[in-house]
Amino acid sequence: MVDTGSTAWLLGSAALVMLMTPGLALFYGGMVRARSVLNVMAMTFVCLATVGLIWVFYGYSLAFGPDWFGGLLGTLRLAGLHGLAEQTVGPAGNQVPLYAFVAFQMMFAVITVALLAGAIAERARFWTWTVFSVVWTTLVYIPVARVFAPDGWIAAKLHVLDFAGGTVVEVNSGAAALALALVLGRRHGWPKQAVRPHNLPFVMFGAGLLWFGWFGFNAGSALVAKGSAATSFLNTTVAGAAAVLGWLLVEQFRDGKPTTLGAASGAVAGLVGITPGCAYVEPLGAAAIGIVAGVVCSFAVSLKYKFGFDDSLDVVAVHGLGGFAGTLLIGLFATAGVAPGGVNGLFYGGGFDQLWRQAVGTLAVLGYSLAVTLLLGWVMHKFMGFRIDREAEIDGVDEAEHAEGAYELAVQSGRRGSALAGGPGSHRPAREETR
Repeated sequence: MVDTGSTAWLLGSAALVMLMTPGLALFYGGMVRARSVLNVMAMTFVCLATVGLIWVFYGYSLAFGPDWFGGLLGTLRLAGLHGLAEQTVGPAGNQVPLYAFVAFQMMFAVITVALLAGAIAERARFWTWTVFSVVWTTLVYIPVARVFAPDGWIAAKLHVLDFAGGTVVEVNSGAAALALALVLGRRHGWPKQAVRPHNLPFVMFGAGLLWFGWFGFNAGSALVAKGSAATSFLNTTVAGAAAVLGWLLVEQFRDGKPTTLGAASGAVAGLVGITPGCAYVEPLGAAAIGIVAGVVCSFAVSLKYKFGFDDSLDVVAVHGLGGFAGTLLIGLFATAGVAPGGVNGLFYGGGFDQLWRQAVGTLAVLGYSLAVTLLLGWVMHKFMGFRIDREAEIDGVDEAEHAEGAYELAVQSGRRGSALAGGPGSHRPAREETR
């Protein structure tokens, strides 16, 4: 029997997670230069198309279908989802249609791939990226999601705790982002040439949409509207709030001024940090995790300058290290008093048992994602050309890849017609000056 309340909860949560992708497009779009905003938005948005389709064709079946190959992959028995409209999943009394669960997990896959666009913003070819999103989902995201499925290797055998995807989404995307940044190399002029966000209101609004969608991401992972959903909802808010203050305090003492970019980045860092443990810790533990994530990620942003890799929008620092820290901190702050049948971390008398499990699981995902993405990125760069040429990068990737500009501030004239009047060629904006 389908529980209509649980079904409504899960579908609403799936819609919230879907909203995170356009939210991420705004967040990333505001952080790049004006000549690159459309490209990074397009790279983010197209993931809804590519990942959404392959998730139905075979992605869900491999990630959550009947077990095959020792918990490392599912079979293709559910490929295409044919004839499954009447099937249900979930505990007795709270069952939901299988399609609702498929849709919820689809949105997780979409946002994970979209996160990678931030690492190579302003220098990637759109169609190569589009193909990459399909192949990376198949070879990296699906196997990682599988090992965290209820009967997967890491969840069932190693007993690593990850309630809402801190490892599957955050550590996975952070490691892959580092690999892509290494394959594509630095932007021309970086780091000597300062690259400043062109639209901070976009960044703030995008961060707000991400925070709003994160309630579906974390609380929705309970699958039903019950105690763990409420715990996750509250802890998500608390950790995000604590991380904002942690990041801003670092900026104040280090740089002398708190910034709006820091507030937005801090919020995302805290949300990343609490994702794996949102249902396993008390609110005070969530606050501690948020502060740690905000402070650690704020300092980690400078690592790319020290080690010389150009992670354009700090995916490695915020998502990779934030997710890594949050997953490890479960081993310290988890308490069985919050989650029935849960475990106690080190600070609650549980010793080091859960901590080492968290570390092994996280390192396994990090190593796999980094290695496979390095190989995949190199192959696609060699045979398809992943990076735009120097002239296109300097003049603007929006014009080179999409024949568009984000802002039409003047009337175009001559053979190209009037952009404001909708004349011939109005879809091709004049080349803007380098910012």
